[in-house]
Amino acid sequence: MARSGRSKGRAAAVRRDFGWLAVLGVLLVLAGVVGLVYTGVATLTSMLLFGWLLLIGGAVGLLHAVQARGTSFFWLGVIVAALNIAAGIVVIRMPHAAAAALTMFAALLFLSAGLFRLVGSLVVRGPQFGWTLLLGAFDLLLGILVLGAWPSSSQYVIGCFFSLALLFDGLGLIASGYGGRRVVGMVTEPEHPAA
Repeated sequence: MARSGRSKGRAAAVRRDFGWLAVLGVLLVLAGVVGLVYTGVATLTSMLLFGWLLLIGGAVGLLHAVQARGTSFFWLGVIVAALNIAAGIVVIRMPHAAAAALTMFAALLFLSAGLFRLVGSLVVRGPQFGWTLLLGAFDLLLGILVLGAWPSSSQYVIGCFFSLALLFDGLGLIASGYGGRRVVGMVTEPEHPAA
């Protein structure tokens, strides 16, 4: 009897945890939708967040390098930490310029990925030929559109990508939370077992 009570208590705790996961998913979906409406603010916010993460990561790396002094890691750790700190300061002080540079980099990545996928699909002609060709054409088109509107596209591209990532991560968490609660409900013992 006590064992049954403990397992029900654990099942209730797991269901509650999955519920919190779904709540976090809803918050991420809301943040993603707001970010898609206000892409300029989302771009600026993501750049500032990225800058602070670089700055904090550099400070932690510097602390780790100081703790490892006397080893061969020390100078490499100091150099990497200094670069992270410098990049973080630049991104925080000039988030619009950082967004423009990152948008240019993203456009070039889309262009190169699109070209490689197009050429690769035409050369290999594997079982997913059509999908690979379509994805390559889509990547190429996206790269051309972002690059063609650059630097004005840097005001919304990063924010749009960031918001879409929040939106889809939130949807995934909602699905995990809801599905997890259902699975826990299916595997727990019934309240009144049949005699």
